Amino acid sequence: MVTLRSASHSASRLSHDVSVRLPARALARAGMLVGLLCATVSGTALAEDTTVHHWSSSGNVTVVDRFPDVQPSGIARLPDGRIVLSLPTSAQNHKGPVLVTWTPGHLAAFPSVAAQGKIISPLGMTVDGNGQLWLLDEGVKAGSTAKAKPALLHIDPKSGTIVRRYALEAPAVLPDSHVNDVRIDLTHGSAGTAFISDTSQTTHPALLVVDLASGQARRILADTVSVSPVPGFVMEADGRLGRYDAAHPTVPQGGVDGIALSADSTRLYWSPLSSRRLYSAPTAVLADKDATEATLEAAVKDEGEVGIMDGMLTAPDGSLYVTDIERHAVVRRAPDGTLSLVAQDARLIAPDSMTFDGASILLTVGQWARLPVFHNGKDVQERPYSLMRIAPLAPAPKP
Repeated sequence: MVTLRSASHSASRLSHDVSVRLPARALARAGMLVGLLCATVSGTALAEDTTVHHWSSSGNVTVVDRFPDVQPSGIARLPDGRIVLSLPTSAQNHKGPVLVTWTPGHLAAFPSVAAQGKIISPLGMTVDGNGQLWLLDEGVKAGSTAKAKPALLHIDPKSGTIVRRYALEAPAVLPDSHVNDVRIDLTHGSAGTAFISDTSQTTHPALLVVDLASGQARRILADTVSVSPVPGFVMEADGRLGRYDAAHPTVPQGGVDGIALSADSTRLYWSPLSSRRLYSAPTAVLADKDATEATLEAAVKDEGEVGIMDGMLTAPDGSLYVTDIERHAVVRRAPDGTLSLVAQDARLIAPDSMTFDGASILLTVGQWARLPVFHNGKDVQERPYSLMRIAPLAPAPKP
């Protein structure tokens, strides 16, 4: 191997030596050699060098707010235009409210200051077809040794009240369960059906199905391929490669994470975090309490590869918008399965949850790969945390 220093030194010495000892033809050859050596070791960037175009930014991503102490995760837009953010405490504690409405530069407790005492660690959320907010509570705080009390909360935005709390208990949840995201299907069940992703803190992922009338919760597709991490899966997070190892995690990993309903609620889509594949199944089958596990598994469709996703959002035209952790991007999956890049930006460290806000998308950004658990106890997060806006949703076509 020739280092920069040794190459330069060798070339200089060769030029000096040949000028004394070699004939003209040899001198010419020596000069060519010197030129080749210099060209070989030059690291100067040139305008004609090829590069990954627009990697640093697609140009349509802006920071709309920054938070010095809290990291938003879940996000939802209420029918009246208010934006709700969840500020979970399961990974790190913080002062103040845990569920808020956001306006630029200001966070206000939601649905009320009094309600904060009834919410432990809010995470995924969604707004149903009737304008009602549904929120998952992880039920555990960082550093606590208390048993987790996961729950699904129904919140009425108009009255500002928690209408009902659905406790998620065994056998629907396990000691290592990690309830993550939720979608509400109002077309099945007398009061609707909730679909919840249980990513699992270790190796027992599943989908949870809750009948909203009775409150009965079922655990389905547990530990099957469609909800499980890919064994030995390698992913990049925040510029760091990690191989799936539940006992020694080096990057965020787990089972089923992002979920979404089709625009007509006939299908549920989901993807494991430690995977690049998208799956779906008819909601009629998933919501059927009499369906056997064999029937459920047979109903699952492998929708193909998409990327490593966290959040997923359904557009009115039936397309899916999914976050892509490795590309630090948001990708659109058209109804025919075609994929296109919506936004890409180096600041999208771990794109998390999304909501439509007019003709744009609001996006929370995590720094989960920088938590102490992945760095031998050292917190390498960089404050402030950010809330992003993507507009327009597709880059303008090039001439």
